[in-house]
Amino acid sequence: MSEDSNNIDRRTMLKSLTAGAIYSIAAPSIVQAKSSMSPVDFPSISEDVSPQSLAINESFWARVAPFYDTAQGIVNLEHGYWGKMSRPVQEDFVANTRKVNTELSYYARKHYADDQLISSNKVAEALGAKNEELVLTRNATESIHNLIRQYNALGPNDAVLYTDIDYPSFKDTMQWLATSRNIEAVEVVLPAQADQKQILDTYIEAFDKHPNLKLMLLTHVSNQHGLVLPVAKISAIAKLRGIDVICDCAQSWGLLDFNIHDLNVDWAGFNLHKWIGSPVGVGALYMKNGSLSKISPYPGESDPDNTKANARVHTATVNFASILTIPAAIDFHQRIGGKNKEARLRHLRSLWVNEARKMPHIEVLGALDDESASGMGAFRLKGKTSLQDAQALQKRLEYEFGVFTVVRVGLDSGCCIRITPQVFTCANDMSQLVLALKNLA
Repeated sequence: MSEDSNNIDRRTMLKSLTAGAIYSIAAPSIVQAKSSMSPVDFPSISEDVSPQSLAINESFWARVAPFYDTAQGIVNLEHGYWGKMSRPVQEDFVANTRKVNTELSYYARKHYADDQLISSNKVAEALGAKNEELVLTRNATESIHNLIRQYNALGPNDAVLYTDIDYPSFKDTMQWLATSRNIEAVEVVLPAQADQKQILDTYIEAFDKHPNLKLMLLTHVSNQHGLVLPVAKISAIAKLRGIDVICDCAQSWGLLDFNIHDLNVDWAGFNLHKWIGSPVGVGALYMKNGSLSKISPYPGESDPDNTKANARVHTATVNFASILTIPAAIDFHQRIGGKNKEARLRHLRSLWVNEARKMPHIEVLGALDDESASGMGAFRLKGKTSLQDAQALQKRLEYEFGVFTVVRVGLDSGCCIRITPQVFTCANDMSQLVLALKNLA
């Protein structure tokens, strides 16, 4: 690309950003107009239309977008931190906040337990779990930290396993577990770009090399670059070798459409405030019936018969309104449809990844095949793998091109920029990212 064309592209982009900034001044009236929308206004979805066909129907998703308040003046492609509530869910959350703030302890001590159970059972139903197998937490981190710290089946010669694509805090906790029990910690490095077979082969190789493995952390969708792991296949092989599996589903539920039984795991931690669209501060812990004996109760809790999954968590006071809003969040997620959401997000990823792979200065990370891909993705400039490189790139994208992203740290191959659209992200937003990537050369 010539220098003149680069300048033209930049001028065009800056004009669009200026227009966006001006438009944002008038945004309150637009937001107010959105607030009158209700689920009955939601665009109909024909049963004859496949999720893949719906995914590329920009007209349909343009009618979904007004159900979310959207900030103007910046293209936000960092929706992996937490998810935005839709307008109906936000309104339900505000109403629940008013209710709790009005009734206070009278409500909390007399009626909250019943409402909390309704929300918990709603999550269990949506996941395909039994009610008693599901415990509400504040986030997936709380769920998985408890599973790791309270795992009690390690012997003196055992080992634990995790990989470079796992969530950094969970890797640290697995290292802590190994150190505190005086056992071996094994870190496996997955290829920077991988397909399902390569991922599975890497785990099998690690199992063969370390026959003393007893516990492993297994991520469903990597927070680093959106790579989807063949959890059910890996777990089946692990179980045959006597390896227990803790599954990290923090980023996967709602990003992918699945049932808990599809994963073939005994323990898993989830977020509802990412892709299900609940208020911030809602997670879940799944513990399969019959699997509780290897996870000790939370310190101070008692469960001598190992029948109470909720004895593995002690959250104390929570945001009551967030818990009460869970049914509304799940209802709206299901209104869109899990398969439809997954297909749309994968399509949005493909819009930039397919173009980026043609650019010699860009290295796309993560999935090499469709099965390994989610709506999340990541890239970096070729040869630029340091934290400083990634931070500089993030700033350029934001301040030169009006695209907000996030730096991810933890991959063995180096740091990267994560790209995470949402269902209200439009194709034009992805085009602005592609234009920015071209101009990074």
